[in-house]
Amino acid sequence: MGMVVLTMKASVIEMFLVLLVTGIHSNKEMAKKIKRPKFTVPQINCDVKAGKIINPEFIVKCPAGCQDPKYHVYGTDIYASYSSVCGAAVHSGVLDNSGGKILVRKVAGQSGYKGSYSNGVQSLSLPRWRESFIILESKPQKGVTFPSALTYLSSKSPAVKAGETTKAYYLPFLPGTTIQPVTLIQGLAVTAAEDSHSTLPKPSPSEASATSSPRPRPVGHGSGETDLWSTTSYASGQNSPGANPGFVPKEELSTQSLEPVSQGDPNCRIDLSFLIDGSSSIGRRRFRIQKQFLTDVAQALDIGPAGPLMGVVQYGDNPATQFSLKTHMNSRDLKAAIEKITQRGGLSNAGRAISFVTKNFFSKVNGNRGGAPNVAVVLVDGWPTDKVEEASRLARESGINIFFITIEGAVENEKQYVVEPNFANKAVCRTNGFYSFNVQSWFGLHKTVQPLVKRVCDTDRLACSKTCFNSADLGFVIDGSSSVGTGNFRTVLQFVANLSKEFEISETDTRIGAVQYTYEQRLEFGFDKYNTKPDILNAIKRVGYWSGGTSTGAAINYALEQLFKKSKPNKRKLMILITDGRSYDDVRIPAMAAHHKGVITYAIGVAWAAQDELEVIATYPAKDHSFFVDEFDNLYKFVPRIIQNICTEFNSQPRN
Repeated sequence: MGMVVLTMKASVIEMFLVLLVTGIHSNKEMAKKIKRPKFTVPQINCDVKAGKIINPEFIVKCPAGCQDPKYHVYGTDIYASYSSVCGAAVHSGVLDNSGGKILVRKVAGQSGYKGSYSNGVQSLSLPRWRESFIILESKPQKGVTFPSALTYLSSKSPAVKAGETTKAYYLPFLPGTTIQPVTLIQGLAVTAAEDSHSTLPKPSPSEASATSSPRPRPVGHGSGETDLWSTTSYASGQNSPGANPGFVPKEELSTQSLEPVSQGDPNCRIDLSFLIDGSSSIGRRRFRIQKQFLTDVAQALDIGPAGPLMGVVQYGDNPATQFSLKTHMNSRDLKAAIEKITQRGGLSNAGRAISFVTKNFFSKVNGNRGGAPNVAVVLVDGWPTDKVEEASRLARESGINIFFITIEGAVENEKQYVVEPNFANKAVCRTNGFYSFNVQSWFGLHKTVQPLVKRVCDTDRLACSKTCFNSADLGFVIDGSSSVGTGNFRTVLQFVANLSKEFEISETDTRIGAVQYTYEQRLEFGFDKYNTKPDILNAIKRVGYWSGGTSTGAAINYALEQLFKKSKPNKRKLMILITDGRSYDDVRIPAMAAHHKGVITYAIGVAWAAQDELEVIATYPAKDHSFFVDEFDNLYKFVPRIIQNICTEFNSQPRN
């Protein structure tokens, strides 16, 4: 019996082993038949920046056409995460302009990025940035897997209340860490268009309140504050397709109050624009300090319709008007509006902001009062990421007094990354220190409030304010014919000098030029020859008497070609022609050409000059632009009247 039981047990064990082996074999066969899922390479557009993607390493496919300069790249070999991924791939040589697959690997931020020209792409220089990446050929190592779908910085949450949107901020990848989003509730004005920004990460509540500074300064520079994070809340639609970069929707309206409000300080009647730096380099804490500075200035100025008016433009990649001169008429309303300003982020394109203010801000529709000096105060964190010299020159020539406040400027080892060395002196009207401030730390900015208020209210020293005395290219066309004579010619030159003395002469104010004519013409000196009043007066004194015939028409044509063709765009072109006789040639067509080209012509006739010719030469109305005097010795009497007419006409015209 025991033998039978043992035999049966052995049979059962044998059957079990057979079934087990068969099952394993079957599973292996099934496993062979199951196909592994195929890796799909995600595709991105040329404008996608590496900082927008949170994956630390990934393979993507770039389209054709990413060599286009509108896709900005920063750095060489190692690129700032603010760069176009595909643009960097073309610059590196891994791809050409036809596109293809690449491997992208995030690496640590660099202390600076050098621009270079490579493979048809001009990359740009950039100061320190929080994160970098490199481009490799898309040859993944065996056993290494890559995501088929990329994870981007922004996400939506279904749990958000109506009327709010969410934006998820992620910590940058660090070896040995996992990426965790921290969601921030934002107002409705924040739109999906913000995705085009390279936003900076927001720390969780346990991770300090310090804010980050990606356009960089060494740790401990300036304030001694160690910034690890920066959270930016951008104004809506900055880079959205079709959006107008010049305006922030839903401009804040003045608040109503039953309390009496000040009409403003009449001793400081200026139209003031603040250009505030909203770039990503500042961070949340410094941006709050900047807003508090604006509030303190508004309070110190005593804003009101009878005194100073103030508006604010914020700039990052592009500028936008936060509120205009006419939006808020007292300091209390300004304070409430300033508090609501949110940071735009991006680069620090101060030059673009100055151009925007010159073209758009100081206009009648935005509250510019015409008779009040125009003042623009530019605040910049460290240094601008574009050039300011040309934009500032045009602003100054439009009569705008530019003040520059540089906070935590470049230290010695950072100066190699500054786009435009000595940018503040190139921007301001005078380099005597009156128009510029260098603030060592954001935490010392409040000390600048009173000195700034004192300077902007000192209207006698606002040298860039555009007036009839400092805004012209003034060309004298002087008759040197034989009938004038040597003695009378010296009297004419004294008349020219007396008129010139009335103007503010410099490279950025009024410029003087002179032509002498007989049958022929001679350029005595052009607009760009002398830039000071003493030099101009000495040049006039040195003009030699020529003697000859009287071809006034040819002289007008010559002046248009040799003098006024080289006039600056924002200058008023004034021609003052002095003659003592009738012209041997026709003056009508040359005079019409001058009027057509915007040259305001004053015709001064002496002795035998033909009054009908003077009226043809003069700008309409002739009674305001043509003058006749019977003797050379009486020329000086007309100086005040000519100056008065020039200024009356200037003040009756639009400022720009």
